[in-house]
Amino acid sequence: METSDEQLFRASEAAYGESYRRDYLTMYQDYVGSADIISSRRHAANSFFVTINTGLLGVTGYLGGDAGELIWLTALAGILFSYTWRKLIQSYRSLNTAKFKVIHELEKNLPFSAYDKEWVHLRGGKDSKLHSPLSAVESRVPLVFMFIHGAVFFAKFVPWVRALFG
Repeated sequence: METSDEQLFRASEAAYGESYRRDYLTMYQDYVGSADIISSRRHAANSFFVTINTGLLGVTGYLGGDAGELIWLTALAGILFSYTWRKLIQSYRSLNTAKFKVIHELEKNLPFSAYDKEWVHLRGGKDSKLHSPLSAVESRVPLVFMFIHGAVFFAKFVPWVRALFG
């Protein structure tokens, strides 16, 4: 297996040619841009799941006692959507973590290392008083929705099962 540098740098500057530095900087800029695109997608996904979960809770409140035997289905759907949302957040977190590791590697060959220095100032994310990674905070939101949907599920489903089989 190749080492990290061998995987990242396929050709030396001498072997690549005179456009190495220009192309390197262009590729670095594109790669940093791809990290920003991932963050935008993540934001859009969060907005989608907040909308879905709020809508499901709205339907639950609207239906209330009139369709109580069906409410457990919306609650179950909310739990499943929230679980999927949490897994998606974890996926985006691991993708961004990998991207920033590559960015740090790329910065070793640049005359500046802004992201690396920023991470030093944030103490590598190890001091929660200084910095709480967004993914750590945002991954709690689906848990809140899961709890709310779970409470609705058990409040509506358990009595319904007791009445059916009671």
